[in-house]
Amino acid sequence: MIALLIVGMIATLYYFKYMKVETINLSYNDFLMNIEGSNIKKVYLSDGANIEGILANGQAFITDNPRKEDLKEVLLKHSIEVEEVNQEFSAPQLISFVVFITVLSILAIYLSKKNTNQASKEYDKMSSVDYSTKREKQIAFSSVAGNQEAKESLLELVDFLKHPDKYRRYGARMPRGVILYGPPGTGKTLMAKALASEAGVDFMAVSGSDFVQIYVGVGAARIRSLFKKASEKKKCVIFIDEIDALGKKRDRGMGGSDESDRTLNALLTEMSGFKDNDGIIVLAATNRLDTLDDALLRPGRFDRQIEVGLPDLQARREILELYTQNRPVSTTVDIGQLAQQTVYFSGAKLENLMNEAAIYAARENTQSIMQNHIDKAFYKVIAGEEKKDRGQISIQERKITAYHEAGHTVATKLLCPLNKVTKVTIIPSTNGAGGFSMNIPPDRMFHTKKDMLDNIKIALAGRAVEELIFGKDNITTGASNDIQKATETLVVMMKRFGMSEKLGMLNYDILMGQQGADQGFVKECNETMDQLYRETREMLKKNMHLVEGITIGLLERETLNEGDIDQIIQETH
Repeated sequence: MIALLIVGMIATLYYFKYMKVETINLSYNDFLMNIEGSNIKKVYLSDGANIEGILANGQAFITDNPRKEDLKEVLLKHSIEVEEVNQEFSAPQLISFVVFITVLSILAIYLSKKNTNQASKEYDKMSSVDYSTKREKQIAFSSVAGNQEAKESLLELVDFLKHPDKYRRYGARMPRGVILYGPPGTGKTLMAKALASEAGVDFMAVSGSDFVQIYVGVGAARIRSLFKKASEKKKCVIFIDEIDALGKKRDRGMGGSDESDRTLNALLTEMSGFKDNDGIIVLAATNRLDTLDDALLRPGRFDRQIEVGLPDLQARREILELYTQNRPVSTTVDIGQLAQQTVYFSGAKLENLMNEAAIYAARENTQSIMQNHIDKAFYKVIAGEEKKDRGQISIQERKITAYHEAGHTVATKLLCPLNKVTKVTIIPSTNGAGGFSMNIPPDRMFHTKKDMLDNIKIALAGRAVEELIFGKDNITTGASNDIQKATETLVVMMKRFGMSEKLGMLNYDILMGQQGADQGFVKECNETMDQLYRETREMLKKNMHLVEGITIGLLERETLNEGDIDQIIQETH
């Protein structure tokens, strides 16, 4: 079509440029002589500077326009055909111009329609969202260790999907939506896959970021497209990972026309439009439940919020056993002890630990994964790779690091005897740490005020020993991470848990921002931190013999395990 229009335009231009009759210029005197001699057939009169016409022999001509009022009368008296034109174009030029504009208009309309269709196709393409519908038959709840309560709640949904009539008989409807929330790496996505697998339905997995678009209406269109495809399947599980990307609270001061609000409104509308017991369950995962809009969490939308927390001791043991089943792990490796050592490890972190241990074993080409491989992997996951080239570290720097880590170790043993100090090292890591002390607290449901204050003192102990041994002017930057942890703990105590007598039992997360709400907060934190530091320093000053014993051991062996530490403390006492 485009080719034909272009050929037509070229042919039109060619005709009027090369095929039209050649025009000659006549002087005005010759023009008058031709009038008298009856040699002119037709004249085109206009208000322009020139007059065009045709001679008796068909020759086109052009001459000056005298703009005389009686010129038309003179021409008519000599039986000459007169045609008045109101523009400065001649008839041939006028025809050429009209044809050219017509062809150009047709071409523009065609291209416009083609672009509109293309834009519509592109919009439809953008409006569709990619999702996975693969049925992971090998994934079952037996493959998910820990979080027994969360699994039981999801197993109930499996029964809903398999036997809807049983629940319909009692007038019970299936929960339309379930939010899985908790720290990263705790197995939220794995549980969603297990739910779909156990129920034998399609698993439509998307991410919240798939709906965050700069183009107006695309995010909402993708939501509608997803739910339309889900409704065609009758029974399925829609899984929206990182739902906080599209479901944040709508109190951002941007008004109702904000694109993210449109997307969220589309999700709310689609979830409200579900029919009872239609076999579609929406699962969502987030690390920040507190940031989600209240309309998402109301009954009828996401009816259930299930916490998927960090695994406890028994769960960690089960996870480690799961990840060692298909690996050649030595029988000398104590899985129970490793489970105790990995407090606050998520399932993903435990998998990474065993994978790094396997890599170390493969690198050394050993028959099985040994305890030393797991120890190296543990250090790498916690602090980073051990630095091989340590020739640039001076004797004084090693001494400072040894005293610093000895301070943490002794403070832990004195303040928290139930904690395990499984490893202390002065071997630097590739991430910049000069040394490392692994302090593992027992599994607890709650933390007391004393526990939190003791943790602050343990964090400050490294700096306190530096000051006692090397002087106030020779403290180092090695305590930067310790000070950060101590500050975070203290702020949480006073800001959220109301553990300050002066500030009272108030949640400063709520009060901050209101006039006068933060007055005295920084001052109280500073005074408390100073008091804790002084107490830590005095405690270590009285037990400097223990610090010296641990320091000597670190300088000699670079790394001490829990047995070494206990032996040194017993001998030093």
